[in-house]
Amino acid sequence: MRHYFYIFIQGMIKFVLFFNIFRMTYKRQAGLLLLIIFLSLLNMQFVSAQSGKKIPPHILATLDGENISSSAFENDGKPYILSFWATWCNPCMKELSALDEIYEEFKDQGFKVIAVSTDDARTHANVLPLVNGRGWEFEFYRDDNGDFRRAMGVNMVPHTFVINGNGEIVYQHTAFYDGMEWEMLEKLEEIAAEN
Repeated sequence: MRHYFYIFIQGMIKFVLFFNIFRMTYKRQAGLLLLIIFLSLLNMQFVSAQSGKKIPPHILATLDGENISSSAFENDGKPYILSFWATWCNPCMKELSALDEIYEEFKDQGFKVIAVSTDDARTHANVLPLVNGRGWEFEFYRDDNGDFRRAMGVNMVPHTFVINGNGEIVYQHTAFYDGMEWEMLEKLEEIAAEN
């Protein structure tokens, strides 16, 4: 819960800073900037504190509407990627498309991608047609009520986790840029080599 408080405070400070920047003295601007940096560091500490944490059990839906527990996520002791995304998110589309382009390499090494849609009741009907239209072969699930997303500390998408063979979070990132898919593949290979 503390994490959400820091994000809220950061957002409020950025809002105030953005709309009042021309009316503030340099001293106040510098003070607010230092406060934003401090809160960002606290946020980074939270993210690194999640390393080694297991995936919490929550009920999700398959694209066919069947219920499944997140505790059933596994990959025969091999690491895998858990990606949170949404149909309206352009960086999510880029990330999943980039992962799809190298997915054969993932599968050849025994890795897989589990993609969890964060679309709510208004847009979750778009998930299945989009996935079928793109021809993505990952495992797809829906988190319609957002419980799993919140339990994992996902505040924005894309938010991607690398999970080791023991079901523990070993790496995570938000956002996406070209080439990141290769970084994730390297991370998976590192983790597999450690086991």
